Amino acid sequence: MTRAAPVIVGAGPAGVRAAQTLLAHGVRPIVIDEAAQAGGQIYRQPPRGFLRSRKTLYGFEASRAQSVHSTFHALREAIDYRPNTLVWNAQPGLLDLMEGSAQSASTLAWEDIIVATGATDRVLPFPGWTTPGVYTLGGSQVALKFQGCAIGRSVVLAGNGPLLYLVAYQYAKAGARVAAVLDSSSLADRIAALPAMLGQPALLAKGIYYLAWLKLHGVPVHSHARVLRVEGDARVQALVWRRENLASASGKPGTEQRIECDAVGFGYALRSETQLADLLGCRFQFDSLQRAHLPVRDKSTRSSVPGVYLAGDGAGIMGADAAELAGERAALALLQDRGIAVDAARVTQIEAELARIGAFRLGLERAFPFPERWAATAADDLVICRCENIRAGELRAAVREKGAAEMNRLKALTRVGMGRCQGRMCGAAAAEILSHAAGLPVQEVGRLRGQAPIKPIPLGMHVPAPEPVSARVIALHAQEDAS
Repeated sequence: MTRAAPVIVGAGPAGVRAAQTLLAHGVRPIVIDEAAQAGGQIYRQPPRGFLRSRKTLYGFEASRAQSVHSTFHALREAIDYRPNTLVWNAQPGLLDLMEGSAQSASTLAWEDIIVATGATDRVLPFPGWTTPGVYTLGGSQVALKFQGCAIGRSVVLAGNGPLLYLVAYQYAKAGARVAAVLDSSSLADRIAALPAMLGQPALLAKGIYYLAWLKLHGVPVHSHARVLRVEGDARVQALVWRRENLASASGKPGTEQRIECDAVGFGYALRSETQLADLLGCRFQFDSLQRAHLPVRDKSTRSSVPGVYLAGDGAGIMGADAAELAGERAALALLQDRGIAVDAARVTQIEAELARIGAFRLGLERAFPFPERWAATAADDLVICRCENIRAGELRAAVREKGAAEMNRLKALTRVGMGRCQGRMCGAAAAEILSHAAGLPVQEVGRLRGQAPIKPIPLGMHVPAPEPVSARVIALHAQEDAS
């Protein structure tokens, strides 16, 4: 019996390596990707005719980016590749797609699927975060890589996590003025995490290099920084912050500091894009290290649903190197489940390498801890959900007056997470507010359930007319109803 072609959703490092592995074993996959070209966020390719070199665009990762791009270019004609295509809904055995600039709807049956949907910024709002000129760190990076421009002439980058320093380095290297880097974590956090990161000396060295380069080139880098507000109405004019560890013994906060700038990029590490895994029925559990509910997968990348494999940052933040390995491992697991022989030694090697990277990621999470005081310091008038203009005070009132103690109940009462982003931007922050207001651990307040459409689709999307129903099918349904 002929098996349906396996489907890979995402053409970043995980998706590319999965496709390469399947094709090497004689299995032709379908690769669906939102972007026009393969590479994912980390190795995003610029438009054709873009003049900046790969070395300038990707820095230390130029050779890895070249490898991923050239690999996909070599196999592109041998696979069923569908760029500019969004998977906006999923159910057992069927995906709903929106294809290309024509914005045409279609469906695709699936038997085996590798979900490699990647990650996005974890957003913790602050006063003024909806002001024009405020971007996420990921959005700041997209502007630089894909559009060849900075988000402003004088940029402040704030938050925490490795991406903060990478984006700051890339902006400064490209000639933009980085007015300051504001890191909510501390030097003490990074020193405490150092032993766990020594197992990956090359990755550790990159991080140290970025920090040293910024300081040597006069970029102010501040630790223990808390963003207080953005100033400006029609456009960002300044950012106000203070160092949390300068609080005096009397409990008075540290001195506010003001940095003139015309743009801000911010983000507090990354969060996995899990909506597709949710719609596919995968079981989730709370990961205390990443402070998020994540789809469950074993070391082979198999999920709780037969035929669904989870690779890359979409199932847990591990980084681009791990994503490549996980994509290959997912493909090998799929092949094994189809009864196709694979190299057992290679399977063992991949799992061992992923375990080593996992230990390093453990160190990174300790080096850049989640700012747990954020919810306690968020003012009632702070906008949490920008789609529905829901403020922190409204969420707290739902807890206090209506007994909300679970995320989907909070959503029903306040509309938080019901807008265009479906909670992708506000979900993490809303969970923190609910957790603090209800006096519950964040893992106990649950998560927003995935809803279609996963991402916004236009009202004018062309939906083909359904095929005519035959008289035989009508008769069969009538017979079933009668019985």
